[in-house]
Amino acid sequence: MTLLPPAAAKVQSLLSELGSSAVVLELDGSARTAAEAAATLGCDVGAIGNSLVFMADGEPLLVITSGAHRVDTAALADRLGKAVIKRAAPEQVRAATGQVIGGVAPVGHPQPLETVVDRDLEKYDDVWVSAGTPYSVFRTDAVELLQLTGGSKLQVD
Repeated sequence: MTLLPPAAAKVQSLLSELGSSAVVLELDGSARTAAEAAATLGCDVGAIGNSLVFMADGEPLLVITSGAHRVDTAALADRLGKAVIKRAAPEQVRAATGQVIGGVAPVGHPQPLETVVDRDLEKYDDVWVSAGTPYSVFRTDAVELLQLTGGSKLQVD
């Protein structure tokens, strides 16, 4: 059995603490992008839950979107009652999540983040999300993502 990298092991531990039966997997191929993850896992790109960090009125916002979508920041800002939502810089992502772009997990951040889960992820029985590194993932579903993150379900594209 291969040991998980520290960031992925932290996510696995937290999943267990939260009562999830999800198992973090370390992949041979990259899961840095939705297309890479889908190719590595052999699934539809829409079943990849991209964990993206934005700055919403100066505060971090985690958006877990279907890999088949691009986030419409103007529409999302309107839905959330925010003035401005823009993509976070790499250093802002690291500060908010403790993780690197391409490996941001839905959980395991230094502080709770306001989180939005793309309603289109409900179309998939299995949703794959990053687990703290660009090579680690776990399988879940939209309902569990909402429970694990305390997020809101919204249309993001």
